[in-house]
Amino acid sequence: MNSCILMAEIVQEPQLRYTQDNQLEVVEMMVEFSGLRAEDPPSTLKVVGWGNLAREIQESYHQGDRVILEGRLNMNTIDRQEGFKEKRAELTVSRIHSVTAAAQGASRPLVPSTTATSTPRPQSIPEPARAAVGVPAMTSQVPATTPARDTYPDAPAVPDEDDIPF
Repeated sequence: MNSCILMAEIVQEPQLRYTQDNQLEVVEMMVEFSGLRAEDPPSTLKVVGWGNLAREIQESYHQGDRVILEGRLNMNTIDRQEGFKEKRAELTVSRIHSVTAAAQGASRPLVPSTTATSTPRPQSIPEPARAAVGVPAMTSQVPATTPARDTYPDAPAVPDEDDIPF
């Protein structure tokens, strides 16, 4: 399966154009992302979006924005004037997400915060006996009561007359 998720910065303003029959929008932009190691230079990649997503990208995203791109990676072969062929990677985007300045830090996950009240977490109960034997204390306590269940008698044993095991 060809699936790619990439966090990058838009380095070229998204350019909206249309297919030859003027039926479908296409947006192209260049993004830049850091290398795997600190000493690696940043890499650039062409990103293409189609249809309603193309219009959304052109209207909502601009040069300098940090985004998370989801899509599929393609390799295009281009004939160069110098007489050789060059391969270039291109990401066809299927989803795009904005990365806010607060979420860029490593201490916060990239999950939207909810404003609704959440259920309170159980208090941590110290367990000195567990600490004495070198087992870390639990951070939450599971309720001691279990919900009541109806019990049913075991079904009578029926001989298996089928030779096939499934």
